[in-house]
Amino acid sequence: MEIIAIFGNKLKYQIMKLEHLGIAVKSLENSVPVFEKIFGVKAGEQEYVAEQKVNVRKIKLENFDIELLEATSPESPIGKFVEKRGEGIHHCSFQVPDVAAKLDELKSNGIQLIDQQPRIGAEGMLIAFLHPKSTNGILMELAQHNK
Repeated sequence: MEIIAIFGNKLKYQIMKLEHLGIAVKSLENSVPVFEKIFGVKAGEQEYVAEQKVNVRKIKLENFDIELLEATSPESPIGKFVEKRGEGIHHCSFQVPDVAAKLDELKSNGIQLIDQQPRIGAEGMLIAFLHPKSTNGILMELAQHNK
């Protein structure tokens, strides 16, 4: 996917890839079979991300993944999201080569960050979130695969 971004008078051209769509669900047990039927692909094994208090199962597709997220606590970000908005798309994740460098670049260009530094997410990826106030209401995640 080609992204052209304009920050002030600066024009940056960067090729980014949609890494996954994060979808908040009430129950992985109920939701996974539905997505497996839709895409004709078996979901990966369940993973627990302690920092986010969430269980994750991924549906791996050719161009990007579907990340199904189930809260393990009502106080987790996913738990709060489902309580307030119901099930649905929680975030869009974009793969970048260097999350820390991208955060510095975006911050210097006035983009509001949720995470000032990368942290570990599902599959051991380095991740960081951008604030929806700076991204037209979309929660965006930057993701860096470990080599």
